[in-house]
Amino acid sequence: MSFLDQLISNTVRSDVQAIGSYHVPDASGYIKLDAMENPYLLPQHLRDALGARLAGAVLNRYPPSYASLKAAICDKLGVPAGYDVLLGNGSDELISILAMACAVQAPLQQRSRRAVLLAPVPGFVMYARSAQFAGMDFVGVPLRADLSLDIDAMLAAITQHRPALVFLAYPNNPTGNLFSVSDIERIIAALGDTGIAVVDEAYEPFAQQSFMGRLPEFENLVVMRTVSKLGLAGIRLGYMSAAPALLAQFEKVRPPYNVNVLTQAAAEFALEHIDVLNAQAALLNSARDALAEQLATLPGVTVFPSKANFLLIRVPDSDDVYAKLLTHRVLIKNVSKMHAVLANCLRISVSTPEENAVFFNAFKASLV
Repeated sequence: MSFLDQLISNTVRSDVQAIGSYHVPDASGYIKLDAMENPYLLPQHLRDALGARLAGAVLNRYPPSYASLKAAICDKLGVPAGYDVLLGNGSDELISILAMACAVQAPLQQRSRRAVLLAPVPGFVMYARSAQFAGMDFVGVPLRADLSLDIDAMLAAITQHRPALVFLAYPNNPTGNLFSVSDIERIIAALGDTGIAVVDEAYEPFAQQSFMGRLPEFENLVVMRTVSKLGLAGIRLGYMSAAPALLAQFEKVRPPYNVNVLTQAAAEFALEHIDVLNAQAALLNSARDALAEQLATLPGVTVFPSKANFLLIRVPDSDDVYAKLLTHRVLIKNVSKMHAVLANCLRISVSTPEENAVFFNAFKASLV
């Protein structure tokens, strides 16, 4: 064993050594339909105005108070009166903050017990990874075969594991469906004062359904969102809200200056023009429904209902179709290996009419 191998073996956690890093494929030269991004740019006059705004950002100082950005988010994005938000470098950092804050260590005589983060599976991969890195145990509860939430299994797992955190993506990624409101309410009630329910609303601009306004009803509820899917993936900004006393505890874990001044300036500018982004989301919703109807006409293709900006479909041979699409320079996501319920499933981000047409023609040819 080399010196460097020995060094890594002696210093880096074995569970970290055993996994791969989060992989982002190179999309150069491809029609990129794998990451649920908004394909639309801001209109040129707004990009020019944004450039001027960014030119005035003070780059030689640490970011000042985030008060103005928080106020804009609360005003424009439906945060209840009297509630604040905590900002993160994307929702990934918020998930990590929640896990670190809730990774309660058991007493010395109970060292075999660790705090639990629980979530339906398949779901967003960072729930499990953040639990691992924070020193929590992750418990995944499989969805039903029709991809709906197995509420009985969820409640049984809560009783058995007493999780500190339960993540519920609303809509869920990669399935695209909204879990039942009554099921989520039952989970919140089952957690009581021993667990926190985190409703992850990354795709709220498309679902147009939210638990944000219900925060005053549930003291053990956190609502988390990102502006990435709305059309601002490049600035990396997430936010979450909860009962003020609870949010104050998570604030202690947030790294200082975690949101940079360019992100802050760009986000404040975008929120001044939120109507433009909402109009783009409406276009994508219409395109999603149209593409779903087209795909459903193809033999052997199952299209699952979606309230996000992507579609999950099942085909006879997902690996073959995925490989053929790559030859057409179309990049989607092959999720067939994520979980048994996703066998032969592919996930397609909805894009512009032009890119959707290219995808559909390439996809149809790839079924042969």
